Amino acid sequence: ICILRGGVLFLVDLSRHITTPHMLDFMAVTSYGVGKRESSGSARVALDLQTDIRNKHVLLVEDIVDSGHTIHAVLQMLETRQPKSLKVCALLNKPDRREANVPIDYLGFSIPNKFVFGYGLDLDEYYRNLPFVGVVDLEKYKPVR
Repeated sequence: ICILRGGVLFLVDLSRHITTPHMLDFMAVTSYGVGKRESSGSARVALDLQTDIRNKHVLLVEDIVDSGHTIHAVLQMLETRQPKSLKVCALLNKPDRREANVPIDYLGFSIPNKFVFGYGLDLDEYYRNLPFVGVVDLEKYKPVR
């Protein structure tokens, strides 16, 4: 299961390296509004799963675990659907920002508390297509719009 939209590029690359037959499904969950750079602390599901996950092994793929509120809410929701197992795979982890205790079973990188974008992560909904993860200086950044 991929959390849209930020996790898509990571999921595609990850999926190419998983040799076990698997299915893909998506959820759109947000705790940020457009143009916001801080989590509101509450998660909103905009798109739910199309697949029944009961008695299935589930890997939840996320671009970044920041405060942990969004992933915590998603894990609670998915647990009620009785998967056989539920694991979290995150490309990036910001442990300095953590407010909710969440497990990360598979992790790409832990990073400092900087605003990052690229490789699926957005900066005001732009730059997801970049083939790298960059750090933005928010004091110097001028929005595209």
